[in-house]
Amino acid sequence: MREAEYKRKIVEYLKGNLKKGYTLESLKWALVDQGYSRTLIDLAIKEANLELSREVPVLREKPVITHEVVADEEFGEVKKPWWKRLFGMD
Repeated sequence: MREAEYKRKIVEYLKGNLKKGYTLESLKWALVDQGYSRTLIDLAIKEANLELSREVPVLREKPVITHEVVADEEFGEVKKPWWKRLFGMD
């Protein structure tokens, strides 16, 4: 096989296993153990990352942030701390 075919094969291997949840570092060392050169693996990693980044959907909607002001009356009576009740403090 030519180098381009090896690289394409490694890129597909990386993309498939990254989608399965394997870490990039574990995949890299698995390929080194199989006898592939580190430079070829590094080039394939760059290409796989580039291809995977193109597949990620672009979020076009911005999240809507809402807030509501709540009055103190809705929370009910505020209790005094135990030590103020014990000593009869205000």
